[in-house]
Amino acid sequence: MPDSTAIRLIEPVDAAPIAAHRVRDLEAFRPWEPAQPDGFFTPEGQEKRIEGLLAGYRAGTVWPGVVLADDEVIGQVTVGGILRQPHLRRGSVGYWIAGVAQNQGHAGSALGLALRVMTDELGLHRAEASTHLENLPSQRVLRRNGFSPYGVAHSSIFLDGSWRDGLLWERILGD
Repeated sequence: MPDSTAIRLIEPVDAAPIAAHRVRDLEAFRPWEPAQPDGFFTPEGQEKRIEGLLAGYRAGTVWPGVVLADDEVIGQVTVGGILRQPHLRRGSVGYWIAGVAQNQGHAGSALGLALRVMTDELGLHRAEASTHLENLPSQRVLRRNGFSPYGVAHSSIFLDGSWRDGLLWERILGD
C-alpha cells in the first residue's frame, strides 16, 4: 500500500480537481463509464454532483469519498446502495483513479481503506462491486482486496454505444 494514499469524505472544494481529472481522462474512461452531458466535466457540474452525493450521505444511503495521494485529490471511492437492515447490511463500492496516478497502487489502497469505512464506520456486513468483463485491472484490485466473482449481470449497463455485461463481485466484511 502506498504510504501516501488516503481517503476522506468528499467536499465541495473537491469539484475543481475532480473536473480537471475527468476532462483530462475523458477518452480513457469512455469505455468504462456512461456518457455524461458536457456540464458534468466542469467544476460547477462536479459541485452539483457533490451536493447530491452529500445529500445521500446525510440520508445514510451513500458514503462518497475522494482518494488522496500526498494530500492531492487523485480519484474517488464511493460506497453506494447502503442498506442497514437487521437482515441485510451491505453496500456497493466503486472507484476511479486519475490517469496521472494509475499503476501506483492507489486503487488497491483506497479500496482497502473504503472496506474499513464500510466495516468500522458504516457497520456493514457485505461489500459488493461490479466490473466490465474486459476491465482486468479493476478485477485485480478487487481480488487483491478479498473479493470473489459470483455472477454476470447480462446487458446491465449502456456504455460507449452498446449494452454491456458486468461481472459481479462480493466480499464478506470481517473475513
